[in-house]
Amino acid sequence: MKRIIILGSTGSIGTQALDVIHAHPDAFSVVAVAAKSHWQQVAEQIRAYRLKFACIVEKDSAAKLRAEIGNQCTVFDGAEGLLKLIDEADAEMVLTSLVGAAGIVPTLHAIERGLDIALANKETLVAAGELVMAEAKKHHVRILPVDSEHGAVFQCLQGRAPDEVEKLIITASGGPHFHRPLADFPHITVEQCLKHPTWNMGGKITIDSATMFNKGLEVIEAHWLFHMPFDRIDVVIQPQSIIHSMVQFIDGSVLAQLGMPDMRLPIQYAFTYPQRKHVSGAKRIDWAKLARIEFFAPDDTKFPSLPLAYEAGRQGGTMPCVLNGANEEAVYAFLRGEISFVRIFDIVRTVMERHAVCHDITLDSICDADAWARRCAVSLI
Repeated sequence: MKRIIILGSTGSIGTQALDVIHAHPDAFSVVAVAAKSHWQQVAEQIRAYRLKFACIVEKDSAAKLRAEIGNQCTVFDGAEGLLKLIDEADAEMVLTSLVGAAGIVPTLHAIERGLDIALANKETLVAAGELVMAEAKKHHVRILPVDSEHGAVFQCLQGRAPDEVEKLIITASGGPHFHRPLADFPHITVEQCLKHPTWNMGGKITIDSATMFNKGLEVIEAHWLFHMPFDRIDVVIQPQSIIHSMVQFIDGSVLAQLGMPDMRLPIQYAFTYPQRKHVSGAKRIDWAKLARIEFFAPDDTKFPSLPLAYEAGRQGGTMPCVLNGANEEAVYAFLRGEISFVRIFDIVRTVMERHAVCHDITLDSICDADAWARRCAVSLI
């Protein structure tokens, strides 16, 4: 019985992780959950799984949860409450699916406690990959990818020696605007961005998919997860989202991981690795009806997010953290209707141009760079 803490239990990944746990009560149990503010949903989770520990980051929402559930469960609050939750709950693994840089500190704390990480928070490795991977090695902790693309690469690499790998090929759906003329980009609305063609995700990551910053963040994440230089990580558009990613080997052979778009598959594989279990209700590919699998090169003119991400990754130090922080602030400003779609790219580029990179990577330097990037982005917004 693997005991799991879910950070971000009310989001898309968190709720699907609970579906996986519910389907395999003999294999997994959830021992604690955390969310930002959705206390009613957390109250339902506490009752359904008889949880003894929970955390709501927003203090007012945490107070409402305490009033609702009484002494059934200890409710922590604030960012520090996430760390207390990890300390108190008896777990073997933490699923980190918090949105944005909020996942960095609790992920590092869980690693220091010796807990394996099922990583669904790509920003943690984007902003603090050097630090996180060093700590994981130090504490003998496994970091198991939950993103479908990194989960696919992880599966394709099983049993292969590092010197056999030529490159990683990260696939992207292209989002809802890949075929839209560039002249239309200034008029793209939030509602249009939130209509993703193949995946059902939260607001922030759906906007990141529309701008393709999501794919840029995944390139940086892949660099750290798989110890791969940036010039050996490619991105290709695969609109049907059937091929989740590929690995090309030195003999020219390519292994690909395929499956219907369903995040429960990579979530469950992170939980069960190296074994596999049945995923209830998961659709199979109908090869007779699969009309086509298409590939396109990314369009860097429409989506300068990818070149910006590669540039940030190659500069290293605090620059990826700055890219991430600026993007987060720009995305939320776009969601609030304060800036246009194309301004997201401009803001991230400008913040990066103004940043003096620090290569002395500590938690303090990462937090300082993140805070600076956000202040700079907000001033531009």
